[in-house]
Amino acid sequence: MNVQRKEWVEVYRSIVLPQHCDHYGHMNVRYYAQHFDDGGFQMWNLIDVKQSDLTDGGMGTVVANISIDFIHEIAVGKLLVIKGGWIKVGKKSMTHEQRMFETDSGILCATQTTVEVSFDMKTRKSAPLRNDIKTKIKAHLLPPQKLSLP
Repeated sequence: MNVQRKEWVEVYRSIVLPQHCDHYGHMNVRYYAQHFDDGGFQMWNLIDVKQSDLTDGGMGTVVANISIDFIHEIAVGKLLVIKGGWIKVGKKSMTHEQRMFETDSGILCATQTTVEVSFDMKTRKSAPLRNDIKTKIKAHLLPPQKLSLP
């Protein structure tokens, strides 16, 4: 693969089903999290890191923080697309952001920022991020960008 991407890349597509909606008629927050979580697993693939690469040598990654901003409601029957990008990497942690859009209109409905931490599965503690993975993240970092919200 080895492609350096400096733009937001599609990581997930779905449709809002009736069982995803709450009593207000729009998608309930728990399903935003589900869709973002599914997209989050694809973030590694964007930078040519396999799940097996993350678990080499008894290592792994764990989510340390998730923040979701709900911007515009999305209703039953609407198609959604999520685009993601890497925005930060440190000694032990890395941060990616995903943006959920209503497919037909292109309206931004929500964003999720996720901080993951390199984790030693044996000691059950954070550990320095492997240099090869850190290098791949750095090569794909997106420039800081402010969203203009309605």
